[in-house]
Amino acid sequence: MKLSRNAVAIACVLGVMFMTGAAFAAVPLYRMFCQVTGFDGTVKKADKAPDVQLDQTVLIRFDTNVRDLPMTFHAEQVTQRVRIGETGMAFFDVTNTSDKPISAKAAYNVVPERAGPYFQKLQCFCFDEQIIQPGETMKFPVQYFVAPEMATDRESKGVQEITLSYTFYPTDRFQQAVNGETASGAAG
Repeated sequence: MKLSRNAVAIACVLGVMFMTGAAFAAVPLYRMFCQVTGFDGTVKKADKAPDVQLDQTVLIRFDTNVRDLPMTFHAEQVTQRVRIGETGMAFFDVTNTSDKPISAKAAYNVVPERAGPYFQKLQCFCFDEQIIQPGETMKFPVQYFVAPEMATDRESKGVQEITLSYTFYPTDRFQQAVNGETASGAAG
């Protein structure tokens, strides 16, 4: 059976369009997969704390980083020891050291990666974009727990220390402010 040149051309064009669409969809689909499964150290958002608290404890370390922003960012406590299943609360201080508002968001992950599915947040500043005014210092809470299932999972059993790491990075609004643009994009 012979295919016409037009059919081959159409098949090639459709193949290229499919591959291009798949490439654009890959990043959001991977991010969604990681958030749902906790894969690659991605922390899950929880609706409620567990009903069970174990006697076993885990040390939580807090790591803070800033990428391309005129701000300081640090945890009020570098570590906290919590029981598995217990709700913990940590506070982070952020100061805008510039003379312009900053619009930023915090990316996060946990190490070791195998603890990712079990480290869950009830409340976090990292879920939303943050706007910090010039010279302003803000205190951001994080409410979290380590799910009791971690103690019995063959892969994560024995984890005694988890590092929660945040990196603040600029959003498009910050870039507009730096470039002297208003929200509509016109020079201001």
